[in-house]
Amino acid sequence: MPIGPFPPGGAGPCEEEVFMKKSVYMEEMDAFTYREKLAGDAVAFIPVGALEQHGSHMAMCVDAALTKAMAGATAEALVEATEGRVEGVVSAPINYGYRSQQRSGGGFHLSGTTSLRGQTLIMLARDIVYNIIVHGARKIVFMNGHYENYQFIFEGAELALEEARANGIDDVKIQLLSYWDFVDDDTIAELYPDGFTGWDLEHAGVMETSLMLLFYPDLVDMDAIDPELYTGLPAELPNYDVLPIIADYTPPSGCLSHPAASSREKGVILCDAAVKNMVEAIKKEFV
Repeated sequence: MPIGPFPPGGAGPCEEEVFMKKSVYMEEMDAFTYREKLAGDAVAFIPVGALEQHGSHMAMCVDAALTKAMAGATAEALVEATEGRVEGVVSAPINYGYRSQQRSGGGFHLSGTTSLRGQTLIMLARDIVYNIIVHGARKIVFMNGHYENYQFIFEGAELALEEARANGIDDVKIQLLSYWDFVDDDTIAELYPDGFTGWDLEHAGVMETSLMLLFYPDLVDMDAIDPELYTGLPAELPNYDVLPIIADYTPPSGCLSHPAASSREKGVILCDAAVKNMVEAIKKEFV
């Protein structure tokens, strides 16, 4: 099928000049730009998430998608806060995480939740960090978005440092953080006026749903919150774990708190607070 007609001397849609966009995301950069940024002492962010069920109202990519978005927002804010003296590069996220726990993610028995063994995540984290070190990164931030990951990425980071030192590289510093830890008490009081149950029970609740409405609204369906399914929230779970998992301990929706009060506006407040405080923590360690 012909396209056109076009005016004499005019460019058609296939002739429109397009330039490669500037991005903080490693996979959207060419290799030479990436190399230059690391040579310029940029902070390298490694987002770590999970593929995990988040009820019937959200996609299962939440942990990885939000962590990538929060890392990107933090990298951009870091450039602004340092007036361009420090840049950030965000690597492709680790999209799978350690086994979802009932008391923080509903449990790894739920359909869709696809988990790694602890040793697998440790080795994956180690290999990615060491590769980025070899590329030239000396300032690295592991940003975690899945509650259960933390100790395994900590171990992977330490193993990568040990390997780097064994190969004569001894000037690397790694910071590990989970973005929700940087939502301050005043913000929590503002967004949870009826009381805050804690981050472990925020699985698929107001925080994650509001941030998804901000960054990925097309992956949220608030109309899918079925009152008959979304019962027993916030979850009342024992203060211990049981194996094999007792499925009845997990609420039927797979969520651990109710997302009904979520909004894009709350997502903006959460993002702004967390990013601001993460930038300050990063500046403290690296600037």
